Parts: sequence; structure tokens; C-alpha cells
Amino acid sequence: MVGLAFVSFATVSIYVYAITRDLPGYDALRHYEPPITTRVYAGNGTLIGEWARERRLFVPIHSVPNRVIGAFLSAEDKNFYRHPGIDVAGIVRAIVKNISAYGENRRMEGASTITQQVAKNFLLSSEYKFSRKVREAVLAMRIDSAFSKDEILELYLNQIFLGQSSYGVAAAALNYFGKSLDELSIDEAAFLAALPKAPQNYHPVYRTQAAISRRNLVIEQMAHNGYISETEAEVAMRKRLVTQTRGQGAVAPDVDYFVEEVRRQLYDQYGERALYDGGLQVRSTLDTRLQDIAVRSLRQGLINYDRRHGWRGAKEHIELAADWRATLQNFKNESGMPNWQVAAVTGIALPNEIQIGLQGGGSGHIPFSELSWARRHVGTGLGGQVTKASDVIKPGDVIYVERLPDKGEGVYGLRQVPLVNGALVALNPHTGQVLALEGGFSFASSQFDRAMQALRQPGSAFKPFVYAAALDHGYTPASRVLDAPFVMEQGPGLPLWSPQNFSKKFYGIVTLRHALEDSLDAVTVRVAQDIGMTTIADYAERMGVYDHLSHYLSNAIGAGDSTPLRVASGYAVFANGGHKIAATLIDRIQDRHGKTVYRHDKRPCEGCDAAQWHNQEEPLLPDDRPTVLSPQTAYQVTSLMEGVVQRGTGAIVASVGKPLAGKTGTTNDAKDLWFVGFSPDLLCGVYIGYDTPTSLGAREQAAFTAAPIFRDFMKEALADTPAIPFRVPPGIVLVSVDRHTGGLAPAGAPGTILEAFRPGTEPTTAIVDAPADGVTTGTTVDTQISNGTGGLY
Repeated sequence: MVGLAFVSFATVSIYVYAITRDLPGYDALRHYEPPITTRVYAGNGTLIGEWARERRLFVPIHSVPNRVIGAFLSAEDKNFYRHPGIDVAGIVRAIVKNISAYGENRRMEGASTITQQVAKNFLLSSEYKFSRKVREAVLAMRIDSAFSKDEILELYLNQIFLGQSSYGVAAAALNYFGKSLDELSIDEAAFLAALPKAPQNYHPVYRTQAAISRRNLVIEQMAHNGYISETEAEVAMRKRLVTQTRGQGAVAPDVDYFVEEVRRQLYDQYGERALYDGGLQVRSTLDTRLQDIAVRSLRQGLINYDRRHGWRGAKEHIELAADWRATLQNFKNESGMPNWQVAAVTGIALPNEIQIGLQGGGSGHIPFSELSWARRHVGTGLGGQVTKASDVIKPGDVIYVERLPDKGEGVYGLRQVPLVNGALVALNPHTGQVLALEGGFSFASSQFDRAMQALRQPGSAFKPFVYAAALDHGYTPASRVLDAPFVMEQGPGLPLWSPQNFSKKFYGIVTLRHALEDSLDAVTVRVAQDIGMTTIADYAERMGVYDHLSHYLSNAIGAGDSTPLRVASGYAVFANGGHKIAATLIDRIQDRHGKTVYRHDKRPCEGCDAAQWHNQEEPLLPDDRPTVLSPQTAYQVTSLMEGVVQRGTGAIVASVGKPLAGKTGTTNDAKDLWFVGFSPDLLCGVYIGYDTPTSLGAREQAAFTAAPIFRDFMKEALADTPAIPFRVPPGIVLVSVDRHTGGLAPAGAPGTILEAFRPGTEPTTAIVDAPADGVTTGTTVDTQISNGTGGLY
């Protein structure tokens, strides 16, 4: 008998040695760096985006609440802190159960400890073999002798897969409940602890009852093991299982365009692996308050334009059969508007009230008063006035609606997603930080980012760059230029080029200020011809609007394509006193260990150590922004654009009630509409247009379409900001002049303004023989012959 036992022992020993002699080392566990989630935060610390293949947030064991630890130990290994890596009692218990269930069609029960799961998940395969279980047990005992229990538990809780791409308890808490670990209730912690064995078997939506049963079993064990009281257990087991589905990418409302651009930049700079596995922590420049204002302002502006151009008809039409609600469920809400719902028109009641059934259940009605805007879109115009509900829609139409709680219970308004689109970008003109960015009506309806990707003609919004070059080449704001027809030969077989003012009128001799305030094309072209397109292109390129601008004279009035962000960045040079800025969406990037790997502001800061602060003066940082325009010229152009807001094409913006400067931009046939402007410390650019360049309408212009969006944004953005005047740099003299003639005038006299001049360029006399500020008939025609070069200078 002894001999048989010895032989058996020897045989087992040899077998164990044979299958465990090549066990992997466990030193790698000391340098555990699992794939973790890359996260993006707004400037105020709000989480706005995240990406990962394995959604994991590493949490040190000392930061895991006892409630969560108790739930997992109760579910997986109640003797964890007492066994040497394997639970002998548990193994015996499993063997007995498996023998008793022999012949039944069910999987054998295991007795893996948390330590064994760590060995399997980190160092071994998941194949279901007896030999693997032996290797796992031996390796678990070795790990237990080399690591503390807390270290092993930390590895386990951060590695375990819990379904829905969640790896580790912290990620699972966020993905299932939108909470941090310390916010989890008993029932929520127990549900997470119920998942490791088979997350797919306890799906909270598709296998709700199984999930609740397993959760309650864990709660019972938590009470049995002393982690919670019996009373707490009873309360927890009665709770409903309510979870959420948390997508990747943007995880905050209305930041999709911004977050997607950050993702592109991270991918380009660090690659796919770092983006999805590296756990980068990104502090962005986004101001969530300004972003919210930007989104609302742009959407309302697009909706206002869309309504002016009428109702295009229902989304779809369905038959109102007995199962129409089931049919309605198949329609996807692609509006991207959180308050819009898909609905079916179920009938028209008297007097002219539209009855609707809502996707997902419920009903309501649209009063006739909400249909007045919905005149039929016919060709390029509008049909007749809406006189009855059936002029707009009919039963069976599938439409978008929005609840109007201020008008009563069950009252809805008719909505449609605009075909026109646009962008709004706001930035700090001194640092280049992009504070808000919205690249379209909604990310759900179109992922094309018009703020960053759309190449469009800025039109007259380019003119400030022409006038900046002019002011550096002999012109002053009071310089007098002829506004009369201008004709230029474009080459053999091509028609003559003759730029027209928007009003189709000419004004004779005007000042440079008048030309910019009223956006006179003919004057701008004459000035550009005088100083040369080579000079203007150099200014535009130095200020960041273009990489290369062709020297065609038409580019002086904005015929060259650029993006809204680049045009806005160019305007920042005027706002900040002549410095070129690098627009950025990212302030700082840290790796998984907290080490800074990227910082937008690269200026050295000697003495910037909080630990050494003793009430001394703050250190003065160097200004390393390249100077591309003199402060004097930057201010003169800013002053000219103040006039645009006060008296010119941007006068609708003046109602903001704060010092503002800006410029409208309307291209030929109104295919692109712009307003770009700024206060002393906040810059905003707005662009409107169809993605396939098409006229926005013969009556549309930037002053009535883009400028109101800018106005609405700035009014709310600056509501709590004092009215700060633009800063006048040294080297500028302010002289009282007649704004019509540019000549000297008594201060405070009617029609006078304080004009900004460089010393020695200010006027010395009054001008009394200039025409009044009214319309004159333009009879002078300048003909420029370019010898077939297409206007190339």
C-alpha cells in the first residue's frame, strides 16, 4: 500500500513537473501596463471624449471602496485573504459537486481563486484542459508567495473583463452606470461582481431577469460575509436594474466635431496604438459654456435661414394600417437634435390641428399657428401662404417635431433638418486656444467638419488683409479712392472682369474707411492693383490665412479658398496687436503615468514653482509669438472694422452693446456668407453655405444671415463681461476728422469720428469739395489690359 502511494505520488510529481517546468515568469506583473482608455477633458475638467479598444481606467487598490471589494470577494473568492493562492476547501467542494452531477449535461464547476484568475488572464491561455488548471494552480501559489494580497487584487480588479468593452471595475462602473466607484450603490456593485464568470449571460437589457438573480445572489453573499447588513441586503435586492449604454468618442452633448478633430490629431501625432491603448490624458482648450452658446447660435441661425426658404416636405410617408406604430419604429432620428422626435401624422382635426403619434409611444398635436412658416419650397422660391394644415402635410407623413412645453401639454412644433450648413469657431486671439467649435448643424446629420475641413471663398471677409497691406504702403484710413466701374481683360476668349459693389451702385470719391465699412469691391480692387497682389498674398500667408495665394486680382475680394478656422486665426492678428497665433484644440497631453508629453505653450517659466511661492512678483513670461504686423497697423484695421459694426454692413451686430470689430463676407451669387469679428479678448468666425456650392438666394447676404449668428453668440458670451475698449498701442494719434471726407473737423461736430493715424500721416486741412455721402452715378471706367494673363500680377 505504501509502495502504491509512493508510486502514485511520484507519478503525479513527475506529471506536475513535466507540465509546469516551462511556466512563464511572473516578473511581468510587477510592470503591469494594460491598455487603458485615452480621455479628453474640457478646460474646466469636464470629460468630453474617450477612446479605447479595451475600455479600462486603472485604479490603485487603496482607491477601490470596501463595498466594491466585498462584492467581488463574495462573488469570486471569499477566502482570498486566507488561502495560499489556491482554495483547497473550494477544490474539494467543486469535486464533490461535479461527481454528484456526473452524466448531466452541464459544464463542470471550477474552483478558481482570484489569484488563479490573475495567473490565467495575464500569463496563461483560456483553454479548458486539466493540464492548464494544474499549471494555473502552481503559478497561482508562486504569485501568492511573491506578491501581497492587495497587489494581486489590484491586478485582478483592473484586468477583469465585465462586458460592453469594459475592462476593470472603474471602466465598468462608468459604462454601466455613469458613476465612479465611490458612487456605486450596493446593488450596482453587486451587479458588476456578478459579471466576471460570463458577462454575456447577465446582459442587463437582453437577460435582465438572469442578471437580477445573479446580482441578488451576490448581495446575499455580501450580507453572509459581513460586508453589509441584512437590512441593507433586503433593500438592495428590491431595486430595479437600471443601466446605461455609453458610447465611445464624444461623451458630452454637442462636442462631437471638437472631439473628433482631437482624435484625428492624436492619431496623426502618436499613432493608433497610443490613441486606443496608451491611456493618454488630454486637456483640451474647449470652454463648455461657450460651446453650448455656439451650438445654439449656429443651429438657430441655420433654422432661421431654412425657414425663410420654406418647407421641403415630409421625411417619408407610411400607410396608417393597424401596425403603423411598428413601422414608425424603423425610422432613425438623424436630426442630431436631442429635443426633436420622429412622429407620424395620424389625422387633421378641426380647426386645422394636426394630430401626431410619436415614435416610442404617445401622441400630441401641432396647432395651425406653428405652420405659418411652412410655405412650400417651389423651385428657387416659395409657394403661397399656408391657409390650411393640408397645404403642409397629410395623414401618414413621417416628420420631425419638437415639444413646446410653454404652449401647453401635448403641443408640438413642426421641424425640418436644414439643407444649408455652416460652422462657428471661437478662439482666444492672444493664445490661439479654440474655445468653441461647431462644424455643422449636427454631427448626427453630417460628420463633415466645416470649421476645419471646408475650403470656401471668404469673399469680402478677406478685405481687412488687403487694407492692412495698404496701410503699410502709403495709405491711411482717410485716404481717398475712386469708387467707379472697373473693367479688366481676362485673356483671349474670356469675358471682361468687372467687379460690382453689392448695391450695384458706385459712390465716387470715398475714404478707405468708407470703402471697408460699406464693403466696396471696386475700391478694394483698385487698392490691390496699386500695391500689387504679390504684397497682399505675402500678408495673407504671413498671417496664416493661406499657405499659398495665387496673385490673381480677384483674390483681393476673397476668391481664394480657405477654412473658417484659418480665416479666424488671421483675424486674431488684428485683435492681438500683430502677432501670429497657432490655433490649437489641445493644451496639454500626459501619458498614463502623468508625465507631460506635449504642451502647446512651450515658453520657459523660470521660478514657476508653487512650492517656492513667497508672495514675490509673478514671473514675466517671454512673448514668443512671431510679429507679422505692426501694432499700429493692427489697431488701424481694427478701428476700421469697428466702423463696420457701428455704421456699415455689420451694423446688426451693434446691439451686442460691447466694443466689437468685424467684417461681413458675401461671395458671388451668395454661395458663401461670413462674419468674422472680435472683442478685445474673444474672436468668433461664422460661415454659412451649402456643401455643394450653390446660391443661398438672391436676397441673402452675410449681414442678414451670418452676422446675426455672430451677434447672438457674442451677446450671450460677453453678457457678464465689462465693455472693454480696444487697446490703442503707442505710435497712434487719434484725430477728429469728417468721416465722409477724411478731412480735419472740429471734435464733437456732427459726422465726425476719431480716426487713427501714424504720427505724420494725419490730415492737416479740412476737405469741403468732396461729394456727399450719397449715391453718385459712376461714369468713369478704368480698363486694365493684362495681355491675356488672366489678371495675374
